[in-house]
Amino acid sequence: MNHFNYKNGLLHCEDIPLSAIAEAVGTPFYVYSKATLSRHFKAVDEAFSDIKHITCFAVKSCSNIAILNLFSSLGGGADIVSGGELFRALRAGIEPQKIVYSGVGKTVEELRYALNSQILMFNVESIQELQTLQETAAALKRTAPVALRVNPDVDPKTHAYISTGLAKNKFGIPVKEAAEIYLKAREMSNIEIVGVSCHIGSQLTTVAPFVESLTKIIDFIKGLTAAGINIRYLDMGGGLGIKYDDETPPAPGEYAAAVKEMLREVADCTLIIEPGRVIAGNAGALITKVLYTKEGNRKFIIVDAGMNDLARPSLYDAYHEILPVIESQEREEADIVGPICESGDFLARGRLAPLTERHDLLAVMSAGAYGFSMASNYNSRPRAAEVMVHQSEFYVIRKRETLADLIHGEAIPEK
Repeated sequence: MNHFNYKNGLLHCEDIPLSAIAEAVGTPFYVYSKATLSRHFKAVDEAFSDIKHITCFAVKSCSNIAILNLFSSLGGGADIVSGGELFRALRAGIEPQKIVYSGVGKTVEELRYALNSQILMFNVESIQELQTLQETAAALKRTAPVALRVNPDVDPKTHAYISTGLAKNKFGIPVKEAAEIYLKAREMSNIEIVGVSCHIGSQLTTVAPFVESLTKIIDFIKGLTAAGINIRYLDMGGGLGIKYDDETPPAPGEYAAAVKEMLREVADCTLIIEPGRVIAGNAGALITKVLYTKEGNRKFIIVDAGMNDLARPSLYDAYHEILPVIESQEREEADIVGPICESGDFLARGRLAPLTERHDLLAVMSAGAYGFSMASNYNSRPRAAEVMVHQSEFYVIRKRETLADLIHGEAIPEK
């Protein structure tokens, strides 16, 4: 469920017509429903309320500090993949002991920052990273809490670019090699083994891959226990999908029911889950204005949002529903494209699109996850504003970039 609905012929976010926000802040802009974000976070978190757990929102999916602060107020933590995301999480008020650090390419500077911040744990993805973390922690006279990210070689049945749990993917340590690395970690003076981590991909629409990977990870944890290695945290990652078009992903309760019985076998472990898309995806939309229309071999609707604002259609050929802000049932086959100088710059192709004229507003739905967080300044375009709606009020949570922002930090050398 989300809080985007037509009222009196106008598309609203909660109790505010999107046209009113567009008039106030201009286009394009991202808009998020606070009610939807809260509802979705609680749906995931409460599905696991009867077991020890921490819900660590995947910051990479939607990283605005106002949104992170909202999840912090609801008891959430953060799954981060960079020093910049750690900075955001801390600035948003998330407790360090609810932050887990994933990612294959952590730099020494980032490891040092996270150690000094005293985060909950590092999800280590290679033996070289583990050795570097040991050296960095020793230099700081600190102990690094560690989980190894284990790659279970499970097919998540999702887009190849967002699959992370197969043996051919760059993520994690093969399950057959991980036990030996745990034994090496146990001998490192500044490493404390605290957990096991596993994340197999994103936009999963069935529970079967979760069950398959969890079966392997539980067996793996039992083997570690037998070897005298105590595991306190089981990080299952995230990946639960949402409805963009005709998908029928499981609800959080269904997902939880499928795995909680299995988790009784490792009841001493605190579960860590890292949802991102399932919380933020349908809580946000990208609002754009029609600049021009033109016809040749096909109809083009040219809007002021491009692939720099929303990369998913160009990158993954992803589907996003596109709705007229003024309600209309009239449709025409068209490509909805942006102003970027690339043929790959499109929001939809060959779509039965709303019948539009210049200056009409369109809402690109389900854009709350991997929307603004993947935006760029390609073609020297200022990034869009971000707005949060709460009932009948809205707040600009990120100002639209200016032309001056585009060259911030640049300099022409003196001759």
